[in-house]
Amino acid sequence: MPFERSVGAVVFRREKDKILYLLIQHPNQDNYQGHWDFPKGHIEAGETKEDALRREVREETGIEDLAIVPGFSAWISYFYRAKAQEKEKRREIGRGINIFKIVDYFLAETHEKEVKLSFEHVDSVWLEFEAAKERITFQKSKNIIARANEFLAKEK
Repeated sequence: MPFERSVGAVVFRREKDKILYLLIQHPNQDNYQGHWDFPKGHIEAGETKEDALRREVREETGIEDLAIVPGFSAWISYFYRAKAQEKEKRREIGRGINIFKIVDYFLAETHEKEVKLSFEHVDSVWLEFEAAKERITFQKSKNIIARANEFLAKEK
């Protein structure tokens, strides 16, 4: 079974006394309604995790001003089956369609408010913690934002 490693970012910005988290929505695919999650993506050959993180956030959101917060560390793992275009692409190059993935998450602060979505996403939103946690689709990502919020609360 193929193994892949990705990086993701819990991107946040401060607005007055509030912390707002960035979520992006993926398009509907197959029987999958467009889910809400964090920016994330593959680590390309020769990239460090931090380089991949900055590239993925820039590609998916247009955000370039990104300060990675030291001391935060989180990861998730899951299995998934490639669908639609990804499935066809993987078959063309002789790669399996059942994938085990680990995603390492960073906490990253930005001062940018405007989001310029890539073609891979359909919407974005800045939300406070409770609303963001409610909007996120998958439980493992809800756990990540809870850890990030707790970490930031301790940093005050």
